[in-house]
Formats: sequence, structure tokens, C-alpha cells
Amino acid sequence: MSAALEQAAEERAESIRMIRDSAAGIAPRAGDRKRIRALRFQEPGFDPAVLRQMGEQGWIGLRVPEEKGGAGLGMSEFCAVAEELGAALAPEPLVPAALSASLLAAAGAEEPLAGLLSGEKLMLTAWQEVPATLEAPGDPDAPRLFIPAAGGADAFLVPVRQDGKLALRMQHREGADLALDKTQDGGFYGTLRPAGGKVVAADIGDALGTALDEATLGTAAYLLGVMDQAFAMTLDYLRTRQQFGKPIGSFQALQHRAADLKIQIALTRASVDSAAALLDRAEALRSARRAAVSRAKARASDAAMLVTKQAIQLHGGIGYTDEADIGLYLRKVMVLANQFGPAALHRRRFAAEAREDEL
Repeated sequence: MSAALEQAAEERAESIRMIRDSAAGIAPRAGDRKRIRALRFQEPGFDPAVLRQMGEQGWIGLRVPEEKGGAGLGMSEFCAVAEELGAALAPEPLVPAALSASLLAAAGAEEPLAGLLSGEKLMLTAWQEVPATLEAPGDPDAPRLFIPAAGGADAFLVPVRQDGKLALRMQHREGADLALDKTQDGGFYGTLRPAGGKVVAADIGDALGTALDEATLGTAAYLLGVMDQAFAMTLDYLRTRQQFGKPIGSFQALQHRAADLKIQIALTRASVDSAAALLDRAEALRSARRAAVSRAKARASDAAMLVTKQAIQLHGGIGYTDEADIGLYLRKVMVLANQFGPAALHRRRFAAEAREDEL
């Protein structure tokens, strides 16, 4: 590697480190889980003031080009932020908001984009028409499902097929036919029945597919943060909980289980990092990008379920009580593991998109 490339790599690593540090200021890994508990099952399920802080930090527009008011940074930086938020169990819908920001930037909708980037207005993309999918057919009359944090939205972006193109409509929350359902982690999913709305773009082309891939990878990074912090808490418990006069972490059987979980976390991190690096390469083929994202999301969904379930078991009986904080991590994973497509869907997509030498 040349000196110039080494310097560029060092500067990128320093940028990512600084972003992680800034995330800790808003959502520290071992932060106040009392805040998380206080927000559970209370509409909208997150703190709008914290979302505004995220906007002020530039996180919502981290992937939006600078000339459109964003930070113009890469997926590696975005995944670093998402991972830190996952470790802190932050319920604020950063990934869904960033998805909408990408679409508004592609549509050239400057005024609503500015409100979203600042965190003052929350616009969520209502794209999903059927369960277990990562495609948006765009039926203008089909109910839109599983909209995260829908109760706190000011407006919804609704992709619809018209004149052979994929248009983007904006439908305001006021007067919308919106139903909310509670989720395991204490949040809310919304179901929206589209009804007209203002057309903000007659054709968003491939922007939706690209934005969904980035949101999928951001969710994988969030899951990585969840499992990493759950594992750290479990190691602390194994070091302090005593039985037969010694820490239970000294028992070989539990050490083997912990080692297996650490391997799963390391493999997930490698998948997320490699996918983010690939998405940051402009010359990467779309099929390769889709395959990398699906590999990361499938692994993150499966590994996060495994790690958080094992973490509860390793905590013993106390781990199964709602008072134990470790249970909050499993509940979060139960919701996010299927968001932007479950593991089975992404395994199928990886098999369809990956080159033969990757299978």
C-alpha cells in the first residue's frame, strides 16, 4: 500500500472513531436503560428531542451529498453510528429517517429534506406491502405495513407505480388512516392505508432499491451493536456471579459457550464491515452490493438471536425476568431481526445475486 493510501486509510479510521465518540455523547453503550424502559409502550416509543439531537449531529443526512445539505459520508461511517445506537438500545428511528432522507435527496425535494435532516420533522417511508419482502411493488391502494415509529411521523413517503414509473408521494400524518400495533421491544409499528398525497417525484428510479439496501445494512450494524453489548454485559455477570465459592465464568463449559458467541459476533462484524466497504466503492456491481448486504443481514439476524438468547440463559433465572436489563436486548432483536427482510429472505437473495466463487 502506498503512503498516500495508508494516510487515507488512517484518516478514514480516525473519522469513524470520532463518529463513534460523538454517538457515545447521545447514546452511550452502558447508558441509562431507565430511559429505554420509560419510553416502552408510550407513544411514539422514542424521544423526539433525542432525534433532533441526531439531526443536529448530521446523522440523519450522513449519506446525503453535501450539496444537498447532508454530510456526504460513507456507509462505513453510517454503520459505525448505527452500531453504537444498537449497543445503547436507542429507540429513535435513525435508520428509517435516513432512508427517507436518501429518497428526498434523490427527488430533489429541498424543503421537506431540510426539515428531516434537522430532526424537526420525521418523514417515514411507507414502502412494504407484503410481509417478508425487500421489494416495493408500488400498488397505490395497498396498505403499507410495518412502518417503524409510525406514531411519531409528521408525514409518510409512499412509493407508487404510475405511468410505468415509480413515483414518490408525500402523505401528511394528519387525517391519515393509520393503525398502530405494539412491538416486543416497546415500540410501535404502523399500518398505513394510502390516500392520495402530493407527488414529490414523478420517478425515483433506482433510488428506492439503493436506499433499502443501505437501510438493511444499517439495521445489520444496529443488530451488531445490540449483540455486542449484550455479550459484554454477560461477561461482566459471569465474572461477578459466584457459585461454589468461585465466579461462574471460571467454569469451562460456560467459557466454551462464551467463546462460541464471541466468534459469532466477530463474523458478523466482518460481514458488516466488508459490505459497508463494498457499498462505498462506486464501481461495485449492483449484484455484488445486494449479495454483500444480504450476507451481512442474514448473519446479523441469526447471530443476534443466538447471542441474546444465550445471554439470557447465561444470566440464569434472573435473566428471564422483565426487571433484568439483559431481556431488553433480546426483545430488540426479536423486532429488528425481520426488519428489511428476515434471514431466510436474505439467504435466498444472496444465493441469487452472488457470483459462483462466493457461494
